[in-house]
Formats: sequence, C-alpha cells, structure tokens
Amino acid sequence: MSVTGLRRAARETVSGLPREFWWLWTSTLVNRLGAFVATFMALYLTIDRGYSASYAGLVAALHGLGGVISSLGAGVMTDRLGRRPTLLVAQTSTALSVALLGFMRDPVAIAAVAFLVGMASNASRPAVQAMMADIVRPEDRIRAFSLNYWAINLGFAISSMAAGFIAEVSYLAGFMIEAGMTLVCAVLVFVKLPESRPQQAESTDVGDKDAAVSLWTVLRDGRYMSVVGLSFLIALIFQQAYVGLPVAMGEAGFTPADFGLAIAVNGVLIVVLQIPVTRFIQHRDPRLLLVGSSLLAGYGFGLTAFAGSVGVFALTVCVWTLAEVVNAPTQTGLVVRLSPVHGRGRYQGMYTMSWAVAALVAPLMSGFVIDHWGAEWLWGICAVVGTLAAAGYWGLMRGLPEDGKGEGDGDETPVARGASADPAPRADTSAAV
Repeated sequence: MSVTGLRRAARETVSGLPREFWWLWTSTLVNRLGAFVATFMALYLTIDRGYSASYAGLVAALHGLGGVISSLGAGVMTDRLGRRPTLLVAQTSTALSVALLGFMRDPVAIAAVAFLVGMASNASRPAVQAMMADIVRPEDRIRAFSLNYWAINLGFAISSMAAGFIAEVSYLAGFMIEAGMTLVCAVLVFVKLPESRPQQAESTDVGDKDAAVSLWTVLRDGRYMSVVGLSFLIALIFQQAYVGLPVAMGEAGFTPADFGLAIAVNGVLIVVLQIPVTRFIQHRDPRLLLVGSSLLAGYGFGLTAFAGSVGVFALTVCVWTLAEVVNAPTQTGLVVRLSPVHGRGRYQGMYTMSWAVAALVAPLMSGFVIDHWGAEWLWGICAVVGTLAAAGYWGLMRGLPEDGKGEGDGDETPVARGASADPAPRADTSAAV
C-alpha cells in the first residue's frame, strides 16, 4: 500500500468519532501508560521485600478477588449514579490505594491494600465500556472498541518497558507515578467528559426491559449469560499467556529472558495489527469472527505443546495474538448489542466479572494440570476449550438479527447527554475496560 493509501486508511479509521470518545480514549491511554505496579508487583514482593513466591501468589489472588467483587458493584453504580461519577470514584480510589500500597510493610497490610487496589482499579471498566457505548453510534462501535483496545496495549507495552528502569531506581517511585497518572485520568474525566447515561423514559409497560433492570434481570437473560460463560472460556485460554506459559517454559529449561522475548511479540503485534485488522473485520459476520478467533485462540495455545525453541514459542504467540485482536472488539460489541440501554452498567459489570473470575481460576487450573499431568495436557485442554467456545458462539449467534442492532439500540441517539453531536461525516469504513 502506498504512503497516500496508508494515510487515507488511518484517517478513515479515526474519523467520525465524537470528541467525548477521544477524551475517554486519552484517559485510557494515560491510565495504561502509568500501569507499573501490576508489572513489577511479584518482583517487588519477592526481591525487594523478601517474601516468598507463595505469598506473592496470595497477594495476586486477593487483587483478583477484589476485581471480582467490584465488577458487579461498579456495574450497579454505573447505572444508578452514572458513568462519570463511577469513573471519578474508581480512579480516585485507585490512585489513593496504589499510593498507600507503596508504603505498606506488614504482610497482612500489603495483602489487604492489594485487595482494595483490585477492587478500585477494576471498578472503572463497566463505566468506561458503558460510556463508550453511549457516545458512539452502533455502526462505529467495533472501530471504537478496537481503538480503545489498541490504546490499552500501546500504553501497557510502554509502561512494561519503563517499569524495569523505574524498579531499578525505586519501587516506591513506581507506585507514586502510577497514583499520579491515575489522578490525571480522574481530572480528564472531571473536566472533559459529561455524563453520558441515557435519560430513562417513564414506562408503564412491565415488559419493557429498559424500565427496570436489576442484577436479577441480567442473570435471567439466558442469551447474555451464555455470552458471559463463553467469555469466561476465552479468558481462561488467554490467561495462560501469563500463568501457564511462563511456568511451562521454565520447566522446559528456558530463561525468564526467553519468555520475555516470546511474550513481547504479543504486545508488538497488537499495536501493529489492531487498526488494520479492525478495518478488515468491521463489516464481516461477527459469528464467523467469534468462531474463528475462538479456534485460533484454542489451537494457538495448543500448538505450544510442540514448541521446542524460542522461535516456535513466538510463532504460537503470533497465532493466538491474532485471535485476541479479532476477538476483543467483536466480543465487546456483542456485549453492548445484547445490553438494554438503561442496564448497560450491570450488563458490563457481569461481563467484566467473567474475566476477573478467569484470572482467579487460570492459575489454579494451570498449576494443577502441569503438576499432575504435564504442560502438554494444559495446551491440549486449551484446544478443547477453544473448540467448545467456537461451538457455543456458532449456536448463540444463529438467532441474532442480521442488522447488528442491539436490544437497546433501536431508538437510541448515542451522543453524550449535555454534549452536541459530532458534525464530522462518518467514514465509509465505519468496540471492554
């Protein structure tokens, strides 16, 4: 493709989205640029503080448990209080708890504050996803979610590299920098983002899902809970990149540097491929995309059983990274599509919880399987789980309408309340925190 063609493709990718989206996108990028603690937490506890690996695992589990608990609570807050207040509370609480964690020395206090950090940091995700669905038109959501996912990975790639240098100087500096940048995100939300929660119309129709949405409503929504279950299976597979893969490579005699080299391929490919792949998938059948990405994820990790060198490990990472690039915006778009407008917070909270639970289960699953049967069985299980998820998506998507409208999209004007619509024309090629 010529330089002119590349410029035109980039312009079409980013054009037509409202200003509010770009402020939300900027907040996401700043947040991920400062995400140092998650990167070096295990090293901080084991090397700097001298605790055991088991204790570091316990702290990680408590952090994940906090995320599981806050997912549903934040979803309710997003619907009742609004997207903007929830974001402000979550980001301010995250900044304060991360700063506090840097000063904790007692092991019980560290574990307790890590739990609070997990709760606070995960609480913003339902609000971000609901706000993005509010302010972006249905036909642009796949593109918007992809751009947001790209910002997450770009920020994380940069912060991961910076974390090593910061840790060499001072672990406390890393905690303080993350707290400061999270506060910057809160300021951006406060200054630039109006509330986007749609006004709830009065209705006397008891069959109107938007009239009264509770967590019980979400749990009774069989089709949506099927999506949550399938999301859990996919998350269980992708989590093996950070729990099963490093353990398996270590047992095979590879060094941490070898693992770092292999996993770095994931971040580089996402940054390079997310935008062009988004242009390719925007008007494709979401059923085929979800089925195909599930198979690529399962068998991409399945191929790891045959890896005997860093190069082959990196090749398997390429396969499941492509699955991640396709699956993330498509699945987030499906979640929004099935969510009633006035229940988006609760629905997004349940979806977020599926990933949080997977983050808890994956380490237990991978450790048990590797210890008792070997890493080859773990990769075989990943292939089976990917196949089951693909079959589930195929059956689930058969009953959905072809026009791509969600249950809450038919009569919605997705522009932030209190803000004017973006007058820019929509590009012809016009998605999960």
